[in-house]
Amino acid sequence: MRLGVMMWPIRSWAESRDLWARAEELGFDHGWVADHLAWRGHTPWFDGYSTLTAAATVTSTMRLGTLVTSPNFRHPVPAAHALRALDDISGGRLTVGIGAGGVARTSDAGVLGDDWTPGERAGRFAEWVTLLDRLLRGPETTYEGAYYSAREVVTAPGCVQRPRPPFAVAANGPRGMRLAARLADIWVTNAITPGAEGPEETVRSLHTRLGAACEAEERDPSTLRRLLLTGFTDEPWLESPAAFEDLAGRYAALGITDLVVHWPRPGTAWDADPTVFETIARTHGG
Repeated sequence: MRLGVMMWPIRSWAESRDLWARAEELGFDHGWVADHLAWRGHTPWFDGYSTLTAAATVTSTMRLGTLVTSPNFRHPVPAAHALRALDDISGGRLTVGIGAGGVARTSDAGVLGDDWTPGERAGRFAEWVTLLDRLLRGPETTYEGAYYSAREVVTAPGCVQRPRPPFAVAANGPRGMRLAARLADIWVTNAITPGAEGPEETVRSLHTRLGAACEAEERDPSTLRRLLLTGFTDEPWLESPAAFEDLAGRYAALGITDLVVHWPRPGTAWDADPTVFETIARTHGG
């Protein structure tokens, strides 16, 4: 089981620099930022790509990624341009976490005044990921879709990681699952699905659907890592080392290969005892 940490891009870099270095020192395998313009009223919220670029200069072994970036405010051509630079600056440590994005008016699409239907959102997501995949593979891309276009975009000499940085695709619905089965290296879930009985039952059900999507795409499901972003259910992940051990073991039995915990943030639902947090990181990271 690989352990990662979700970092909060809410402080100035002068304040955040030491936290990123500390995360690597604690032994986390990967560090992430949520790529938003706005999220649940949290402010300030610094740019995800810029934050990861800065983090790459104070870390050397920990993988870095977005969890997640989305079509809500990024076009795939400039996104690919920035991600190639980030892959280079990090020395090939980038993982591109991708999702469809939120729908609330306080989310990125809402801030920009977009009001996409569920069908349009799913269609944009599929096109966005497909085009980003082509752009990062290069060396030249021309694409005409319903929502996005690219004309003779030259991306040579390409990324440090070949054929491109790994994709971590967050998907619960059938179209997203098929997309993950086709293009992802990692499938991502936060164990929340409307109407489900509980997080473990949700993950079990989603795994069944993911297996069906892999079969439809003729993909060996064992080649797809499965990442659980914790902190969105009432499970006591950071209550104690023993609680973490218990939950990690149960989800490993369900097929989860990677866990991500949030850096403790006092006064929010993501608060935790720093001593417990560091003990878990040192015990399970690296």
